Amino acid sequence: MTTHELGDLAATYWSDLLAFGVWLACWFGYLHYTERTGRAGRNLIDEMAAQRAIWMRGMLGRDNRILDIQIVRSAVQTAQFFASTSLLVVAGLLTVLGASDAAIQVVEDLPFAEVTSRTLWEIKVLALATVFVYAFFKFMWSVRQYNYCAVLIGGAAPLDRLPEGSEQSADDIAWVATLAAKHSNHGTRAYYFGFALLTWFLHPLAVLPATLWVVAVIWRREHRSKTLARLRALAERSED
Repeated sequence: MTTHELGDLAATYWSDLLAFGVWLACWFGYLHYTERTGRAGRNLIDEMAAQRAIWMRGMLGRDNRILDIQIVRSAVQTAQFFASTSLLVVAGLLTVLGASDAAIQVVEDLPFAEVTSRTLWEIKVLALATVFVYAFFKFMWSVRQYNYCAVLIGGAAPLDRLPEGSEQSADDIAWVATLAAKHSNHGTRAYYFGFALLTWFLHPLAVLPATLWVVAVIWRREHRSKTLARLRALAERSED
């Protein structure tokens, strides 16, 4: 495809390019924002990281650590569920890709949907499939890190043979668990933003309000939720 043809294609689908660009900017912009606020200790993820450190210090003081392994196993099962669901979503999207003409006809019959070409439709499907492939890799990496965390718990010294500096060992194990949780959270966010991108099939102008709504929902849950308020109160009582 020549440069002139690319220019014509961009001019024809400028609203779709703008919609996709705004969606992408909101996703990665929020990722940067929440990582920055997390380092400052102002969101739910950071508060849970502190609780994991407390959990692992308590774990080192227990002879029987079956409960701790069960908690890690529960997190693994959750991440595995979402990873397998991501594969099912991708398989479904590829099936839709193979029946593009019929799918396009169904969407175009909706009174508020924009007429689109087969090429643009396939680009939309592939873009959405890429989101869930990304989510799959995030969840699977989270599973592996949780497994590493379980090994570290199993390899921790018994209660009567705890070495000096064991508190640092607990913090290191908690760091691995928190990193696993962060990757799982990135996969969950991919689901949220994937749902926002789904509106692109109807009309490019629908992507902006859907994406802003998703950002607002995630922001409120991670920065203004009742869960966060209770965790902060718990941390304050622990310090007193």
